[in-house]
Amino acid sequence: MKSIALAAALSIAATTAFAGSYTPAPVMEPVVMEEHAASSSGGGLIVPLIVLLVIWAAAK
Repeated sequence: MKSIALAAALSIAATTAFAGSYTPAPVMEPVVMEEHAASSSGGGLIVPLIVLLVIWAAAK
């Protein structure tokens, strides 16, 4: 009796896995990455200057 109930439960559970229809994956366009030229305007100086300003303000 247990095996019949188990078989019935497994067959019901297995049928829900096949519900619906097959839909193909959407075709996506490739992403184009643009490289920007690095500027030499000293953009890497802002963070160290802010850190020095905070240290200077904390020392006062």
